[in-house]
Amino acid sequence: MTTDIKTAHALDLQAVAMATGAMFMVGTLAAVSDVIQNYPLYGGQAVRYAVAAVVLFVVAQAMDARRFRAERLTSRDRVLLVLLSLTGLVIFNICVIESARHAGPALVGTVLGTVPLALALCAPIPAMLSRAKPTPPSRRILIAAAVVVAGATLATGLGSGTPAALLWALGALACEVCFSLLALPLLPKLGAIRVSAYSAALAVPSLLVLGVVFDGTGILRVPTLAEALGLGYLALIVTTVAFFLWYSALPRLGPGKAGLFAGMIPVGAIGTGVVLGLGVPSVADLAGAALVIVGILLGLRPERGVVQ
Repeated sequence: MTTDIKTAHALDLQAVAMATGAMFMVGTLAAVSDVIQNYPLYGGQAVRYAVAAVVLFVVAQAMDARRFRAERLTSRDRVLLVLLSLTGLVIFNICVIESARHAGPALVGTVLGTVPLALALCAPIPAMLSRAKPTPPSRRILIAAAVVVAGATLATGLGSGTPAALLWALGALACEVCFSLLALPLLPKLGAIRVSAYSAALAVPSLLVLGVVFDGTGILRVPTLAEALGLGYLALIVTTVAFFLWYSALPRLGPGKAGLFAGMIPVGAIGTGVVLGLGVPSVADLAGAALVIVGILLGLRPERGVVQ
């Protein structure tokens, strides 16, 4: 009995480390994206997801080739994967881009800071879809999510926005929630690597079509060395590694607890900015990061009467 409890606790700690690392890596996206800001937008995103998909499929086959060939996708699997890719990757990127274009990155960053609260509120949905009895989020998780949201908002800064920018930012928030909730029914069968691989691969055609529409023949070009390094980082770290870590942690922690780690996004952004020499964090940045960590720790505390 004692060994089982210790093992379960170790697995929880492993999931916590995975979720922390995944969201921190996602937080580095903003600073690294500055390096490729002059590269064709949709073409660059298509390259990013194409490279990530190839790497993930190779890893999936190398790890378990027999299962990789034997597992057949059902019609339900295909629909969920298409919706996951369309919302969580393609439309999400469009919403972030358009919101930032109307009001700068601060507003969309602040709205995305509410992901923990949104996921906590939406946590019962996967159970409802599978016709199981949903468990409503606990009051402690909701309070912890609110603390994380406050910290992310403080670290990001509200800035000035427009109604159009707010609508685009709310669209990005909905897509970010879909990125997690639509994956939950797929992960037990396909696993984190294959869900990541399929969603990345399915995003490529849509992004190429958008690139042709908006950029025409300028959809792709030979990148500079800095752009190639930036695209490589986004493909291998922010997509391949972060997706795998997030989808590995999500079913273990559940959407309510896992959502708390979205608060690590501004923390990752602050840390990357310092490393790349883009600026020294302000008092508000540091206070917000501290508040995020407090909220996560509050949410991870075991319920009374529950042995961890």
